[in-house]
Amino acid sequence: MAKAKAKPAKKAARAVHVQLDGEKWGIIREGNKRPTARFDTQKAAWAEALKMARKDRAKAVKKGKDGKVKETRDFSA
Repeated sequence: MAKAKAKPAKKAARAVHVQLDGEKWGIIREGNKRPTARFDTQKAAWAEALKMARKDRAKAVKKGKDGKVKETRDFSA
């Protein structure tokens, strides 16, 4: 009788951060140095980050101009 192959462990989705990047708001995935996208407003960046996090079943983190976390949403469940 053949043994069933074990499925490889699924990688945890990397969190999506919205933070100020120079003069614009950037969406930066955890572990990346450069932003995936840049927006004129935090509101627009946050809306796109939420879409990305939902799709990837990840966490979205919004940071203020001071770099402190203002809001977090977790879609990993």
